[in-house]
Amino acid sequence: MGEMIKELFEYRSLLIAFTIRNIHMKYKQTVMGFLWAIFMPSIIVLSGVVVKGAMATLSGHSLDISQFASVTVKSLPWAFFVGALKFSTNSLVGNMELVKKIYFPREVFPFSYVLGQLFDLFIASLAFTVILIFTKLGISSHIIWLPVLILFLVLFTAGLGMLLACGNLFYRDVRYIVDVILTFGIFFTPVFYEASMFPQWETALLLNPIGAILESINRVVVLQKAPDVIWLVYAGFWAIICFFGSWYIFHKTEPLFAEKI
Repeated sequence: MGEMIKELFEYRSLLIAFTIRNIHMKYKQTVMGFLWAIFMPSIIVLSGVVVKGAMATLSGHSLDISQFASVTVKSLPWAFFVGALKFSTNSLVGNMELVKKIYFPREVFPFSYVLGQLFDLFIASLAFTVILIFTKLGISSHIIWLPVLILFLVLFTAGLGMLLACGNLFYRDVRYIVDVILTFGIFFTPVFYEASMFPQWETALLLNPIGAILESINRVVVLQKAPDVIWLVYAGFWAIICFFGSWYIFHKTEPLFAEKI
């Protein structure tokens, strides 16, 4: 593992170059430009507000600002997760000529797409922060947990991205399976709702590491509470295991990439 990290560090300039290339390719010759970075989160937020509003109407209550803020805060990392996985899954197959001809750590491909989506997350966060300022929710000292939670999110996403990129190289239908799961996964992940709304299913919803991370982000930003220690440790455990475990598998199968592609 130490050698893998050292090798990636030696190729860090290449990782940066691929990340910048991916960002440029995404926004090249587009009318909206960087506004596309907030388009998908905006659609998710709008969908969540509609769902929240319908649930509030059925229960005889009105939709308050905190509920809108909750959907907004959780939509941004969810959009990052979905976008990063979709691009990472096809990262090796989409760069097959480079994989076959030139040697460098192949994990550069999925990592560069994850970092590219992280840039989008940053742009979208700036835009939605301005909106959230008008909700006058305020900021508490618990916000210091946010960078830790974002780190867990990035590690878990990068780990899954490497694993799925590797799987898609050997079995091309992995990409389609990922698309289907991500399309319907939002209904089984607490993005439009809080896991506590379904007490009988709360534990099952939070067993999904992404669900635990999103709920923790909601707690520190919107509810202004410390994250639940148990679920924080759980999310951190799976983020680290997924990242380094997937990286190890990716590295071990790397010699077969050129042959199978």
